[in-house]
Amino acid sequence: RGELGAGPLLQWMDAAACLAAEKHAGVSCVTASMDDIQFEEAARVGQVIAIRTKVNRAFKTSMEVGIKVTVQDVLTNAEKIVSVAYATYVAKPVGDRKVELKPVQLLSTEDHLEHSLAIERRRIRLGYAQVFQKLMQESNKEGDFYACEEKDALSTEHTHVQSTELVLPPHANHHGNTFGGQIMAWMQTVASISASRLCRSHPTLKSVNMFKFWGPSFVGDRLVFNAIVNNTFHKSVEVGVRVEAYNCEEWIKAQPRHINSAFLIFSAVNDKGELLTLPRVKP
Repeated sequence: RGELGAGPLLQWMDAAACLAAEKHAGVSCVTASMDDIQFEEAARVGQVIAIRTKVNRAFKTSMEVGIKVTVQDVLTNAEKIVSVAYATYVAKPVGDRKVELKPVQLLSTEDHLEHSLAIERRRIRLGYAQVFQKLMQESNKEGDFYACEEKDALSTEHTHVQSTELVLPPHANHHGNTFGGQIMAWMQTVASISASRLCRSHPTLKSVNMFKFWGPSFVGDRLVFNAIVNNTFHKSVEVGVRVEAYNCEEWIKAQPRHINSAFLIFSAVNDKGELLTLPRVKP
């Protein structure tokens, strides 16, 4: 269909947001997390993509960067929004000391509005993570595992996909830290393969949820991506991806570092462009 994959878009979004963060901080910055990313429109071959980023608010040692992605048709000049997202960045520490950020200079009414909303988004973000962790702990404690009794439910076993990537210099910044956008692109690839095994079609990424970095990875690390379908929701499917990193010593000892997990939502269409109805699954 001539659509640009979400992988390159995620890389560009992270790179553009990082540039805005570093311009404000005056030092190197790294991605801490991305709020839920929704894709409203697909970018296609021949369209012009514009990515606009700005720092909305600084929170002492972290900052929120707003990201807006649009596409423009060169023949009609029609412009459509692809995605509006918010990322959190932290300044890379100087030695053992965290870098404290200067306040954002507010120049317009829109700046003031985004500055006010940023604190609310941060509060929701932190509360969201706490609620999720609590639910996970309660589920593990009760040992209550969901079992689908539907006769035609498909097992998710065949949707498990594992991929290993070696972090090379082009995948990292000048400090040797892997680009967050590169990890997101690799996650999207492995999740897309997982979803396609269930959809029997080419799935389209609709959103990325709960994307947070739990730790860094570096040039020379091996990154292992594990993806599997978690559940289907009639017209969409959720794929969970877990990322573990190993340096050479950890690789030999089989001692991984959990650096990231996220949930990716896909949908798929038939030859007529109609959304496919997806089967129930048995975990």
